[in-house]
Amino acid sequence: MAKIFCVANQKGGVGKTTSAVNLAAGLAKVGQRVLLVDLDPQGNATMGSGVDKRQLVLSVYDVLLESASIKEAATFSEKCGYHVLGANRELAGAEVELVDLERRDQRLKLALDVADSDFDFVLIDCPPSLSMLTLNGLCAANGVIVPMQCEYFALEGLTDLVNTIKQVHANLNPDLKIIGLLRVMFDPRITLQQQVSEQLKAHFGDKVFNTVIPRNVRLAEAPSYGLPGVVFDPSAKGSQAFVEFAKELVQRIPTL
Repeated sequence: MAKIFCVANQKGGVGKTTSAVNLAAGLAKVGQRVLLVDLDPQGNATMGSGVDKRQLVLSVYDVLLESASIKEAATFSEKCGYHVLGANRELAGAEVELVDLERRDQRLKLALDVADSDFDFVLIDCPPSLSMLTLNGLCAANGVIVPMQCEYFALEGLTDLVNTIKQVHANLNPDLKIIGLLRVMFDPRITLQQQVSEQLKAHFGDKVFNTVIPRNVRLAEAPSYGLPGVVFDPSAKGSQAFVEFAKELVQRIPTL
């Protein structure tokens, strides 16, 4: 059975897509069969996985409208070693089209149920807003991985996200829970970041992943080459941290 995780945070600019593509590449490196689902109409996770969103014949849009299966719509990224269910501008229209449809928040879940045996991990890159697309991701997932910077405003955003997850858990998906918090763009020289990191550990305990992703130029450069940092420069500190994170996630699975 595939483990399905949303990579989500309602605050923008926290490295959600960077975390999603690099975790996918890290999991592929440690021998896992991975599907990355891009639920953001901007298609950044698609482009960052070596797949050209402008060339997509079928996308996550077709899967949500039930005109294609995941097997038909997913593309294997040779460079990255994992499958991508891509997104492009068409997806923005899905918001409006889904409103009048039955089971509108369950479309992705139903599609993933059919493809369950093909993958070990499914990672869903959600848009930063709480939309019908994000809701589809949360309804399909076993849990949420929250990438966050160790800054004050990030703590406020986390409170909103926890409340959203509680609501979805209570009303739509009783399996949904926070799997863990991933500290990203971390700079140990900044005292505030160390303090917020300690607060997170004190409050959330073992829900905070041991792996910390450092602030890293190579991770920031990689998307302009259409690759995750893990593939673009495997020797970079940030890339190595994501491979370590992938190993930690695999080890945690039996305890989840």
